[in-house]
Amino acid sequence: MLRPPRRRLPRPPPRSATTATTGPGRRLLLSTPIFYANGPPHIGHLYSALLADALHRHRGLHRTGPGRLSTGTDEHGLKIQQAAAAAGTSPPELCDRISGLFRQALAQAGVSFTHFTRTSQPHHQRAVRHFWGALRDGGALYKGSYEGWYCTPEESFLPESQLAEHRDAQGQPCKVSLESGHQVHWTKEENYMFRLSAFRDPLREWLRDNPRAVSPEPFYQRVLRWLEEDLPDLSVSRERSRLQWGIPVPNDPTQTIYVWVDALVNYLSAVGYPEAHGDWWPAAHHVVGKDILKFHAVYWPALLMAAGLAPPERILVHSHWTVHGQKMSKSLGNVVDPSACVGRYTVDGFRYFLLRQGVPERDCDYYDEKVVKLLNAELADSLGGLLNRSTALSINPSNTYPCFSESCFPKVLDYRGTKGMGKASAEDYEFLASVASLPQQVAAYFEGFQIYKALECIALCIRQTNSFFQRHRPWKLDRTDPAEQCWLDTILHVTLECLRVYGTLLQPIIPHAAGRLLSRLAVAPEERGLSTLAFLPRYHGEPCPFEGRALGPDTGILFQRLEKLGQRRVGTREL
Repeated sequence: MLRPPRRRLPRPPPRSATTATTGPGRRLLLSTPIFYANGPPHIGHLYSALLADALHRHRGLHRTGPGRLSTGTDEHGLKIQQAAAAAGTSPPELCDRISGLFRQALAQAGVSFTHFTRTSQPHHQRAVRHFWGALRDGGALYKGSYEGWYCTPEESFLPESQLAEHRDAQGQPCKVSLESGHQVHWTKEENYMFRLSAFRDPLREWLRDNPRAVSPEPFYQRVLRWLEEDLPDLSVSRERSRLQWGIPVPNDPTQTIYVWVDALVNYLSAVGYPEAHGDWWPAAHHVVGKDILKFHAVYWPALLMAAGLAPPERILVHSHWTVHGQKMSKSLGNVVDPSACVGRYTVDGFRYFLLRQGVPERDCDYYDEKVVKLLNAELADSLGGLLNRSTALSINPSNTYPCFSESCFPKVLDYRGTKGMGKASAEDYEFLASVASLPQQVAAYFEGFQIYKALECIALCIRQTNSFFQRHRPWKLDRTDPAEQCWLDTILHVTLECLRVYGTLLQPIIPHAAGRLLSRLAVAPEERGLSTLAFLPRYHGEPCPFEGRALGPDTGILFQRLEKLGQRRVGTREL
């Protein structure tokens, strides 16, 4: 491959210390990848979107500043051109249909996106052309002859180290991608090249100075290892004779801009590039799957530096979902349809399952029995059962938020070693301390991109609250005895305070169910924020605004128990 002499390339500008990127009113863009419009959505797409949505909602409840959540569809490239031809339609018609399916699936799952970018939109294409011009003017591009193994489904050239020997359907030897198993083909063409090799040191410096730039840690280490390997210059265009469905290279109608360059610029076009992005960039957190990590953590930061822009603040990486231990694939017919799952488990139920069971560092397995067991145990029985028992008229005939008695549950300076005071046991004080620390724990886990751990902590506290309620058997207390009535009210007050905390913290995960729970407790919309969440103020001698307040209308069963479907797989489809 022809490689011209090196030229000095620009370094990214320093960040400006404005409220756009720092301070209490700072802006933040959260993004999903834009999804490739060659087939309908599956739960892997939905998982990316729900992670970003939960982070976006959680931040909104803290009221820390303006936020955007961007998503959309990636609509250019050879794969779409071929898929449209195979379907007997045009690329624009195919993209209109598939993009509509993604928008519908995300809306159905309650994803609160503020921007839905389609790479076929004029404003995005204008941003891509401007970005290309910045790369060209900065000396980051040159034209050269390129040849290598090209994977059409992945829309990328792959080195020999990422290939394996295989046999095709006719039994002929061929090469396939180690990551995806897709076949590759030797391709030779004249393209525009990006001087990626010149950015090894700037990328290392960026990662060294920003150890949280790529999370979780194993993926950060993976990127560092990539930067120790060969980092060849990157082909950033295709011959237009091969690829007509894409954005033409400015001033060169023989070339089409490489689909990944086109797609990555969506993060800039979503914040008004090239005119208005300065109010937002680089305060951006990208949620991506591990299969596209190199594009986001190596190529994208290098492209941004070459264009005179800073890399994004964070790249949050997650792993994949399998079905009964097998990778989802069209050939196996086990691709899970999000729409069918939402219909089967409800919006909140399926959101809760994916975010509770999904561990970013490792692949996670989906099957119906697992979903049913988790949702029945944690949403229907543990959370829903606790709400029903503590608000039932048989135990709370006044239908109010009862009063807390400091004599029944006296405050202690240190619960450790406490043997119990008033009517409260040592176990009760430990439980109270767990719930009091929960909002801070949850916030830390969200910040660390460990939403599943936040939900583990909430589920544990809900179990502890059920144990507290069961341990003191309020239904056995004699309401005609003033002392027992006082203790009964205190038990209910503590339980409802716990439920209020859980409902508030679960809003980013199960927004509908959490909203119904808070409405049942008569928590007004303006009282549902996280920045002002205070647990059990009466225990600390402070007034509680909810004490004595009439509860809201009965909202019915919080989460209906699910029936098992035996061995039949739910939500899978043949594509």
